[in-house]
Amino acid sequence: MDIRTYYEDTDAAGVVYHANYLKFVERARTEYFRERGLSISELAADGFVFPVVHMELDFKSPARHDELLSVVTVPERSGGSSFTVRQQIVRKSDGRLLVDALVKLACIGPDLKARRVPVEVRLMMNAEDTPL
Repeated sequence: MDIRTYYEDTDAAGVVYHANYLKFVERARTEYFRERGLSISELAADGFVFPVVHMELDFKSPARHDELLSVVTVPERSGGSSFTVRQQIVRKSDGRLLVDALVKLACIGPDLKARRVPVEVRLMMNAEDTPL
């Protein structure tokens, strides 16, 4: 998924503020599902919600105002009630890796208790052609 950085994403030095990378990877995960025929809102209506329960981010290089970035999402692991994806933010102009994120998501129901990851999500996580 491509993202353009805007003035509102940056700090006083024109560098993307670190917390905004979280927004970028969140959007990219939603699009990752959508491009594979799954809707986060429809899954939620069916009683499946996927909160982030653990995240590791390595900030490699800064993004700046008005740059075009690409967020690549790749499944890493899938368990009974959780799954993990690696998300990398790359500057489109030179291919430089800016952020490397490992994100673990749980699967819970409306009662906030763990649920088994739905079949369609498990299939998506195990598909061969998973990178975006």
